[in-house]
Order: sequence, then C-alpha cells, then structure tokens
Amino acid sequence: MREEENQQEKAPSTATDDQQLIRYRHVTICQEELEILSDVNLELDKGEFVYLIGKVGSGKTTLLKTIYAELGIREGEAEVLGYNLKQLKRKHIPALRRRLGIVFQDFQLLTDRSVYENLQFVLKATGWTQKAAIEQRINEVLEQVGMPNKGYKMPHELSGGEQQRIVIARAILNRPDLILADEPTGNLDAETSRQILELLRSICAAGSAILMTTHNLQFLREYPGVVYRFADHHIQEVTAEFLGDKEA
Repeated sequence: MREEENQQEKAPSTATDDQQLIRYRHVTICQEELEILSDVNLELDKGEFVYLIGKVGSGKTTLLKTIYAELGIREGEAEVLGYNLKQLKRKHIPALRRRLGIVFQDFQLLTDRSVYENLQFVLKATGWTQKAAIEQRINEVLEQVGMPNKGYKMPHELSGGEQQRIVIARAILNRPDLILADEPTGNLDAETSRQILELLRSICAAGSAILMTTHNLQFLREYPGVVYRFADHHIQEVTAEFLGDKEA
C-alpha cells in the first residue's frame, strides 16, 4: 500500500454521488455578523474545471474558506468530498484538508528552506514517514510541473512563475481530488499566467477537479469551463456567456 493511502478517521458523511465533490444548497455565509453570501447553490463534479468570477470583495475567497473549513456556514446544506460541513468536527478538518490542494496568489512558501524542504515539510505533516517514498513523490511532482532540477533552490531564487509552479507542486503532493486556486495568476505577467493555467488544465485532465478564482475573463473564452459570477451577495452560473451563446 502506498504511504499516502493510509487510513484516516473520517467524519460522518451524507454523500450519495461519488462523482460529486462539492454540493452547496441554499447556503448562507457570514463573517462575524456580516452576511457575505446568501442562497448559494454550487456543484462541482470529478474532473470539472470551474471558474469563480466577480469584483474584489464579492465573496470568492470567502467561499473557498468554507470549502477547506476555515470558515463555517450559517445556513443551508454543504458537502465537500463527502464531509457534511455543518456536522464537521474540528478533529476531522485535517483529514478533509489532506484531500484538498490549495494554490494561493501570494505563494506562501516557507522562505527559510529550499524547494525540496518545502515539499518535504508538507509530506511529513500529512503522515509520510518513509524517506524513499518522500523523495520519489517530490521528484514526481517537480517533474509534473516542469521544475525537475529546482529542488535545491531557495524560493527567493525563483521567478514568480517558478514559485507558482512550486506552489502547484505542493498542492498536488497528496494526489488531491480537488484543487482550490485563489487568483493563481494574479501576480504574474500574461505569458506566465497562460503557462500556469495550462498547467492547471493538465492537472485537471489527469483527474483533479479545479475551482479557480480569476479576474482574467479572456481565460474563460480560451479555456472553457463552468463559470459562476459573484455579485450582490449571490452567485449565479453564467457559463453560457463565455461559450458564444450570448454577449459576455
């Protein structure tokens, strides 16, 4: 058995569809007493690429925080990877997060250690103990993101695009069912942004669903996916607008 397949204690689940990774029904999300989003209905299935669009402050990142259980939901029904978020106990949150990959706009790499050590830290923190298995997996993900010879580098020695590739490598270490990418190209130039998006699309094609926030609407036309727009405390699926069915 591969080391990453070790059994983890699992929270109670009400999931009925193995293909469905996220299911939100009439969800209300608040921060303190401020209502950020209401009546949220959202679905994401295996292998899907889903874009979240909307103005700054419209609630995109807030929604992502509920998916990895940093922020709770106020009302409604919400499931992520079979976990019922309303019933999720704190002790089960690490098990949920082990099945997620998260890509941040600002990288959040550990600046005092090498690329290899950044990736090693994540694997050890998620239960990997065998040195050979750790080394093999790190080499695999660095190859997958096109950075096979960068393990010895420190983060500050890498360009922005290279750092984002390492962040993606970190996100896929445990072969997640779902990757959350929060403005992954927001700090990158146009060509590097396109390369990062193509990398994410290739990872999606290999089996991980992607949920990505973006302000780059051109991506939605060049690389089609399901699209949800955030506005006025609500979200709405607007995929057809970017498939040529009507004016965007």
